Amino acid sequence: MKKSKLLGLAAVAVAATVALAGCSSGSSSNGSGSGSGSGTSAAACKASSGKVTLNFTTWVPNMDKVVALWNKENPDIQVKVSIVANGNSGTYQNFFNQLKAGNAPDIGQVEYDTLPAFRVQDGLADIGSCSGISKAKSDFSDGLWNQVTFGEGKSVYAVPQDSGPMALYYRKDLFKAAGIPVPTTWAEYADAAVKIKAKGGNITNFAKGDVNQFAGLVSQAGGQWFNTDNGTWDVNMTSGASKKVADYWQDLISKKLVNTLPSFTDQWNNAYNTGQDWTWVSAVWGANTISSGAPKTSGDWAVAPMPQWNAGDNAAAAWGGSSNVVFKGSKHPAEASKFLIWLNTSTEALSALNKEANLYPASSTGADLPALTSGVEFYGNQAIYKEFATAAENIKPFTWGPTMTQTYSDVSDGFGSAISGNGTLLDALKSGQTKTIAALKAQSIAVK
Repeated sequence: MKKSKLLGLAAVAVAATVALAGCSSGSSSNGSGSGSGSGTSAAACKASSGKVTLNFTTWVPNMDKVVALWNKENPDIQVKVSIVANGNSGTYQNFFNQLKAGNAPDIGQVEYDTLPAFRVQDGLADIGSCSGISKAKSDFSDGLWNQVTFGEGKSVYAVPQDSGPMALYYRKDLFKAAGIPVPTTWAEYADAAVKIKAKGGNITNFAKGDVNQFAGLVSQAGGQWFNTDNGTWDVNMTSGASKKVADYWQDLISKKLVNTLPSFTDQWNNAYNTGQDWTWVSAVWGANTISSGAPKTSGDWAVAPMPQWNAGDNAAAAWGGSSNVVFKGSKHPAEASKFLIWLNTSTEALSALNKEANLYPASSTGADLPALTSGVEFYGNQAIYKEFATAAENIKPFTWGPTMTQTYSDVSDGFGSAISGNGTLLDALKSGQTKTIAALKAQSIAVK
């Protein structure tokens, strides 16, 4: 699970050829649910007669053990699990191939930033009218629910599974020894960067490849890169919020106040393991990344809320996370939806997912799991997941575009140039926007 999040930039390219406007009115002859035109009708989610077997493709380790709990109690709705490589390692391409051939599984796992690519391909069943789906909305933050609805009224195209709420990991021992207050605002963070540099360290690392992290920072600032209205996409990666975030980090880069190593490398790990880098604004899955990459620092870390643009605010964001979809063509959307509600909102399933796969649940129900309310030894026995549970409730909504792989790649190239002194982060966003619009037009996707 975490590997797929860390390899977000390696996602397989998607050749989206169906405009969102065209797929919104689709229908299905097998009663599986489809685009928003038919998926919201009661008939689109009619229960099947007799026993049902659902095929479920996922990369969550030990998912079969979790599903076994369901199968034991639900003899008439059996779920057959296939555990595969993460989506970015070929599974997404397999899904698209299967959709084209008409033999896709009933249920698949899809990360939030890849959902729009499947939507424009008309590959997702609209399960909004399925029993229990609308009620399940209350189990998730508005930001996460927005990821699976695309703002299309009552239409729902997935059920959130895990999330990546962001917070501030920091070396509490180094801050204390240096007499530097832990920053609560971005202004304080920049001030701390200067003081830490004077002591020979860096406040953090800015990696060119972590464009999805940067998108989270833009989200926290209230920005959006994509919006869609009646099937037409609006791309705006240079809004006031995006510019504010870009200019902020450009200043830190230009003043050499941050490290610029490729993330998740041995060099990157060593910078944290030796105290060269003092903080990381990252997602909940980063807790394991730090503990495994910087073992010498056990007990020295703590977690605090993300720095805020305005003192006293509590805005948060997400980096990573995935959902479960019912693919277009499934003959059993009602049963698939029933299973997905159990899988992603019940205490039984969430406890098993946490135990078997170390998964941080998207559902608010998961915040009360014992494993997520107890202290963590590596973090000085701080109950760090409580911080992330609070952050999850305050995630700002963010809409992903249908060509995120290319957008990530183009912006990453620009970030690399900015880091080397050729251009700026804002230049990278401007270029990324131009190339993204061109890509959408080349794939016959309606764009302003």
